[in-house]
Amino acid sequence: MSGPAAGTAAAATTTDVVCLGESMVTFLPSQPGRLADVPSFGRGIGGAESNVACALAAAGHRAAWVGRVGADGFGDHLVETIASYGVDTSAVRRDPARPTGVYFRTAADRGTDTHEVAYYRAGSAASAMSPENVPYEALFAGRVLHLSGITAALSPDCLALLRELTAPRPGRPLVSFDVNHRPHLWRGRAEDASVLLELARRADLVFVGEDEAEEAWGIVGAEAIRAALPEPSVLVVKRGSAGATVFASELRPGPRGAEAAAGTAAPAASTDTAAPATSAGTAAPATSAGTAAPATSADTVTPVPALRVDVVAAVGAGDAFAAGFLSATLRGLPVRDRARHGHLMAAAVLTVPGDLTDPPSRDRADRLVALDDAAWGRLRLAPGWTAADRAPEEVRTP
Repeated sequence: MSGPAAGTAAAATTTDVVCLGESMVTFLPSQPGRLADVPSFGRGIGGAESNVACALAAAGHRAAWVGRVGADGFGDHLVETIASYGVDTSAVRRDPARPTGVYFRTAADRGTDTHEVAYYRAGSAASAMSPENVPYEALFAGRVLHLSGITAALSPDCLALLRELTAPRPGRPLVSFDVNHRPHLWRGRAEDASVLLELARRADLVFVGEDEAEEAWGIVGAEAIRAALPEPSVLVVKRGSAGATVFASELRPGPRGAEAAAGTAAPAASTDTAAPATSAGTAAPATSAGTAAPATSADTVTPVPALRVDVVAAVGAGDAFAAGFLSATLRGLPVRDRARHGHLMAAAVLTVPGDLTDPPSRDRADRLVALDDAAWGRLRLAPGWTAADRAPEEVRTP
């Protein structure tokens, strides 16, 4: 069975979130220093979309990961490890002719000049994903389909697949898209990172960092990013240590091109903590119904400060934030609370060496999210904070 139409007809909404993308075996250094100097590495897994799936499953949601791995030991390790988090991996395809991707990285912060990453993913099994060989029935079986710009950069076939999956059509689940701009993946490609803007404009929920929007598109500032992306119902602009700004449109509360099926549309954004604003956008493409989306839409704009965190390793935080935000969205929580849950999930990952960790219990996360602004601003989270299920006032503050 191939093609989205065939898959849509048979799909049943039995999964909360389906994530599509490449996952790789990652080798973490045993000590700080240059890759040339590190004597040994520990094995883990890494992949933006599988990270989101694992975090959502650990938080109690029904999550599935769809990808393509080699018929090799590293592929076995990936599938088994991701499944161990409670993620459905039944739709993962094995490629007998191409290997599973791997990468090595240093312990330094990704944003510093001393950070090194060595990828061995060219010609990987995942790069062979295309509109002709993915299981559409599995991809459209969830309430949300989560994608990222990393997949689009892997190969022309992968880009064609993302264009297919983000095209508005009846029966499409809510599409969540994390821009995840990786400049090195676009080097030597006929396309450039401007295609990420195209894909983001076709999604319903978009995550993008201020820094990557400037680097990829030359767009500076949250308001300017919203002006360039007027179509998504919800736009989350991540601002590093300053937190995140969420733009939520009251005019498009559900997935564009989706049928009004129970469980398909995302909960309408609650605006009880947001300040009204207007986002002036550019002309929007026609929807699947053939009508043009408004060029200017009434937004609620919700700035949500980040937490202070004693960082162990600054990797995986963006994926964790997306998982926390999606988790709260599935629960129908207000916009501010969605972003706060994203910050808490990110803080959990920032306080461990790898890309994945157990999130705080839902009860504890809900208690922290419910803090008033002053108490939220006083929080400082250190390694081990997710393991101690303490009352909010017991969390360490300066």
